[in-house]
Amino acid sequence: MKFIRNFSRLLVGLVFVFSGIVKGVDPLGTAYRIEDYFIAYGTEWAIPLALFLSVLLSTLEFVLGISLIFNAAIKKTSWLLFPLMIFFTLLTLGDAIWEPVPDCGCFGDAITLSNWGTFYKNIVLIILAGIIFFGRKKFRPPTTFLYSFMVLTVFVIGFVWFSNYNINHLPMIDFRDWKVGNDMEPEGGGKVKIYLTYKHTTSGEEVEFISKELPWQDSVWMAEWKFVDQRTDDSEVLRAHELIIESIDGADRTADIIGNPDYQFILVAWDLEDSDKDAFDSVKSLFSEADAAGYSFIVITSSLPEVVDMVREDLFLDEHLEFYFGDDTVLKSMIRANPGLILMKDGVVVEKWHFNDIPDFQDLTEIFMNE
Repeated sequence: MKFIRNFSRLLVGLVFVFSGIVKGVDPLGTAYRIEDYFIAYGTEWAIPLALFLSVLLSTLEFVLGISLIFNAAIKKTSWLLFPLMIFFTLLTLGDAIWEPVPDCGCFGDAITLSNWGTFYKNIVLIILAGIIFFGRKKFRPPTTFLYSFMVLTVFVIGFVWFSNYNINHLPMIDFRDWKVGNDMEPEGGGKVKIYLTYKHTTSGEEVEFISKELPWQDSVWMAEWKFVDQRTDDSEVLRAHELIIESIDGADRTADIIGNPDYQFILVAWDLEDSDKDAFDSVKSLFSEADAAGYSFIVITSSLPEVVDMVREDLFLDEHLEFYFGDDTVLKSMIRANPGLILMKDGVVVEKWHFNDIPDFQDLTEIFMNE
């Protein structure tokens, strides 16, 4: 029985450490998953707490795992571990039955499980956690409580620093499609069709357009109709990614931009109103020098065109800086920063930067352009 208790302790500890690390390396990604739960359960008021809860959850998982592995403060740890596993098992059972969210993000983007797969995983873990909980008095920690407390405190401080670094820069490890070195060239031909639904403000009539056929330039029409919904039909297209880059008139520019054989600068600002405004001082300088050197530099956002005009005016952005539009969920997956800079060449992601780390153009030319 002692072997089973120690096996359970070590296995659960390793799973919790791994789960904590892959969440902590990408706190914003975990926060987005938590936001999905808030939206699914009608508690949108809690969305501002998502990032805090992301760091709290990943830290708790990591420290519980460390405590189990080092056999430190097992009695207290078990009182946290077992109720936590009961809660998550019930939550993932609800996910499996009703599917309020497509992916719980239990292992971040490192490992993707189906909702039923996640539930079955939690069934195994709750059994092992039960063995630990009901056998908690039989564990004999090899060190004093004070020593265990000091060790766990160091791990807590270190992990919080680790999470904070990944928030204020980019994840130390990138598990997503748009990581450095990946080739994002579309894998096949075909055309993407984007349909926009508008509703008449008076009659309530709804009309659906293919995006490029929408009368953008008819100010009278646009004043009488309100945007309702959007859907994408890419059934005829094989893609290496889900990004669709649209110009202001609804034209699909994805292939031209992603497949640019020269260096291509892409500033991703999924929400211009919520983006870090100070970062645009560095952006303006970098754009000016890159543009003068003949390199393409664009901004992709999910904000509305009128927001783009407002931000362009407020921040005195160069009129030649081109803005394009994309889905906010895809933009968030491209880079964990708002704004964040991506350098591409011939479809390959060359490098990425958080807005806190946007480099000087001279540094870029020395590292990349002179190769």
